[in-house]
Amino acid sequence: MKLTSVFYMTPLTFLLPSLIVLPTITATAAPLEIDVTVVAPRQQNQVAVVPFAGDSVLSPIILNDLSRTELKATSQNLPQQPRSSSELAGTLPVWQNLGIPYLVVGSTRTDRGRVITDYEVINVQTGQVLGGKQSLSADNNKESMRYAAHVIADKIYELITGTPGDFSGRIAYIEEMGVGKNKVSYLKVIDADGENPRTITEVNGSIFSPAWSPDGNRIAYSVQRERSYPVIYVQNVNGGGARVITPYKGSNLSPSFSPDGSKILFSSSFEGSAHIYQMSAGGGAPTRLTNWPSSEVQPSYAPDGRSFVFVSDKAGFNKPQVYRYEFGSGRISKVSNNSYATSPQYSSDGTQIAFLNGRTAAIMNSNGTVTTTLGNTGIDEAPSFSPNGKRVVFASTQGGKGILTIKSLNGGEAFGKSGQGVIRSPVWSASPK
Repeated sequence: MKLTSVFYMTPLTFLLPSLIVLPTITATAAPLEIDVTVVAPRQQNQVAVVPFAGDSVLSPIILNDLSRTELKATSQNLPQQPRSSSELAGTLPVWQNLGIPYLVVGSTRTDRGRVITDYEVINVQTGQVLGGKQSLSADNNKESMRYAAHVIADKIYELITGTPGDFSGRIAYIEEMGVGKNKVSYLKVIDADGENPRTITEVNGSIFSPAWSPDGNRIAYSVQRERSYPVIYVQNVNGGGARVITPYKGSNLSPSFSPDGSKILFSSSFEGSAHIYQMSAGGGAPTRLTNWPSSEVQPSYAPDGRSFVFVSDKAGFNKPQVYRYEFGSGRISKVSNNSYATSPQYSSDGTQIAFLNGRTAAIMNSNGTVTTTLGNTGIDEAPSFSPNGKRVVFASTQGGKGILTIKSLNGGEAFGKSGQGVIRSPVWSASPK
């Protein structure tokens, strides 16, 4: 899958003034002034997406991505179908009267077997082309074109909001069928819009706690087969066999990649109680980091790599809490302020931590104050942040079926995808590099 993205640094284009002001009319018989200004009606939608000329694949995906965010995009009831800002120059007032702040136009063409997409994001009020004309080159196949659409949606979202989009990342999750000796677990990956599912691995037994590498190309996860300890595997999602990196006689669980992808944190009981260890992502001898007499599990690196959070029952039986370990000093401090807190995971900017608050999926800030409550998911699992921290994904049950739910944290649309079995532990990756 090869994409090439460029943008053209041309001077900002201003097409026409943003308002139509009618001239002052003065009657001769009596002084009377009437100043009429046409004001566009307020619209719920923030982005109008004109289907790209010559395209039938990219535009629907881009529209779908953007419409589920706070931008609330639309392609309905548009007055024209321009393919570039130059085609819009004479009719900008028509778009201004529509009352939608941003307009996306573009076209596709083929060049030596590749599909080239040129597109522009226009501030309708000023006529400014945000960031200049953008161009993306992709292989002409379904997988590459779908990924290209998500990358374009990412860029459009960033040009408008100033925050990178989260559409080109992927979501890994576990789906379980059957119980006991008949349980079969699947590690699956889907696109961030809930489409394009594929199975990465299948085992007779259980799969636990998948974790993405920072480059979005590898997944670490635990597997427990009948009458064996859980062991951690690392696998490339684009092909290649999985390899065991923790062949230890204990419960080896909850891998977490360091921000540079070179190391992995995990919990293991191979030396007695469960403790937190760090090792090379390629395997090798682990280094023990925690030494309390209690159990320490579920480590998760901070985005800056200087610390990690984990869970311990140091406070007492059935009273797990979230703690922070600092690499430089080895200092450990309590983070959570709740009676029961597990499964912590940082947002990409390090300001928020998703966790399980009792039986409720929730989010707290880095000081332990709960800021968002997402409700009881029915299977006691915490949410996972999208790469930009604007959305979360979590597993739940509904009508006896597993549901994968993606929820916006800032006013966008929530949606879910159902599975055939129990869905667990969804986690969102960054865009593959």
